[in-house]
Amino acid sequence: MSYPAHIYRKAERILEQRRDNAVSEAQLRADDIRSEIPEIDNIQKQLSKIGLETSQLFFFKGNTEEKVNELRAQSKSLIAKRAEILKKHGYSEDSMQPQYICAVCEDRGFIKGRLCNCHRQLLIDIMKNEIKRFAPIDECTFENFKLDYYSSEALENSIVPRERAGKILESARRYAQNFSPDSKNLLFVGATGLGKTHLSLAIANVVINKGFYVCYGTSQNICDDLQSEQFGRVDGINYTKQQVLNCDLLILDDLGTEVENQYSIAALYNIINSRILAKKPTVISTNYELSELLNKYDQRITSRITGEYTTMTIFGKDIRNI
Repeated sequence: MSYPAHIYRKAERILEQRRDNAVSEAQLRADDIRSEIPEIDNIQKQLSKIGLETSQLFFFKGNTEEKVNELRAQSKSLIAKRAEILKKHGYSEDSMQPQYICAVCEDRGFIKGRLCNCHRQLLIDIMKNEIKRFAPIDECTFENFKLDYYSSEALENSIVPRERAGKILESARRYAQNFSPDSKNLLFVGATGLGKTHLSLAIANVVINKGFYVCYGTSQNICDDLQSEQFGRVDGINYTKQQVLNCDLLILDDLGTEVENQYSIAALYNIINSRILAKKPTVISTNYELSELLNKYDQRITSRITGEYTTMTIFGKDIRNI
């Protein structure tokens, strides 16, 4: 469960900025308070002098413990006096100290070498923002998936769209809740506007919150970027081969919308086959029926999809027009 380097770098920059802001704002507040309250200014000067004397003692040989303890006692007394004066003037005791977003790690992101919870949440937020550039992940949850958009009338094949959608919803929910690197592959099949992308993004929401790295993209966008990367045109691309092949969960949306050429077919085969061999789960959605996929792609791709993916077919009318 590791994120790509650029995700960690973004988190580090944000944490650094948070810390710098907290320190800068504290300095401005302290300057204002010292200007307003001369007694506080005098105490701060005394504390600075004590701090300098204490640090200088460490360069001397001999028993300096008694002097250090004396200076520490003076410092403690001055800090207590400062607190009283601040309170008297309507300020809190820590009003001159940095107000960190995370008081636990003081916006360092680590506690005794271990990732702080604030750092974990920041990585999750960054991951969701990566997907948010391309799809409304915040709007797609299991909770707001509306089953009443699907007909309760049986079709000619005796399937009731609402009942089928309900079963698929619960299956997708269980898949997300129980997700692990050993999870199976899913294939959402159905006409345009039946909620395939919604369910895929709902899965992404839960899996990301569990701390896994999810890569989401349409088949067309991923194939285009991998082709650009192949030929050295890396400026502006959003997907790399390493990301697509190595993420914990790949969500390949709108299979079949990519430009049909030799490269896209080879890229799709490599993605699907490599992730199967590496036992890394993938969720694919497509507007094509299985029979249409068999006609569209060669057997190398279709045999792996039909053999290694659990198919979930959604029936009904475009819910976006309801």
